[in-house]
Amino acid sequence: MSVVAALHFYPVKSCRGVGLERATLEARGLRHDRRWMLVDDEGRFLTQREEPRLALVGAAVDDGALVLSAPGRAALRVPLVPTAGSAPRRRVRVWKSEVEAVDLGPRAASWMAEWLGRSASLVHMPDDARRAVNPEYAREGDIVSFADGYPLLVVSESSLEDLAARLGRPIPMNRFRPNVVVRGFPPWAEDGWRRIRIGAIPMRVCKPSARCVVTTVDQSTGERGDEPLRTLATFRKQDGGVMFGQNCAPDALGEIAVGDAVTIES
Repeated sequence: MSVVAALHFYPVKSCRGVGLERATLEARGLRHDRRWMLVDDEGRFLTQREEPRLALVGAAVDDGALVLSAPGRAALRVPLVPTAGSAPRRRVRVWKSEVEAVDLGPRAASWMAEWLGRSASLVHMPDDARRAVNPEYAREGDIVSFADGYPLLVVSESSLEDLAARLGRPIPMNRFRPNVVVRGFPPWAEDGWRRIRIGAIPMRVCKPSARCVVTTVDQSTGERGDEPLRTLATFRKQDGGVMFGQNCAPDALGEIAVGDAVTIES
């Protein structure tokens, strides 16, 4: 039987993830997934691509607050939902898309700037913001958070095991920052998926996930190397990218959980 092996969400884009036993699936993806993001002075998104130390920043949702933590730093708490009118809105950019966000103010900006050694602001995507998924691979009305492009990233344990065998050593799943990890399929079987069902939730498989230098960042130290991207590039190149995992969009909302059956519908 093929099942969900793990669930993860990432409250702040490119910061540490949080494991879940059960998650609420919303139109944008898992609840609270990448609803916060760091931006530079021009409103452009910041990630581990240019700031690998973000891997060491913990982000947790706790009792109505977003809690940020980092080694040697006092934790910072900010409201999950800023009070209406208490925080300014600004346009921010993720790749080629722009969306309205709420700036969480100087206290959060100072905390992040001290950690990164550069100017950075923390912003939140409000419920009324609508960031469309790439229409080339999605349906009209599909929306996404501050994730790179799609509501969900689904990754197979067996594909990671095959990659590790080629590397000659284990590689942690957290290098790939998935939302849903599935178990019980042959390696790379996900390449042929078009529609899947997780528990009771049907999903479309939009496109393979093109991987970047973030996969080379050790998520426990923030140090960058050249693997597993170099090995992955030897056998997973497609359409100008290096592919691992599948980007998906839900066709229904509800709950999914570790242990849920995963069914391939087409």
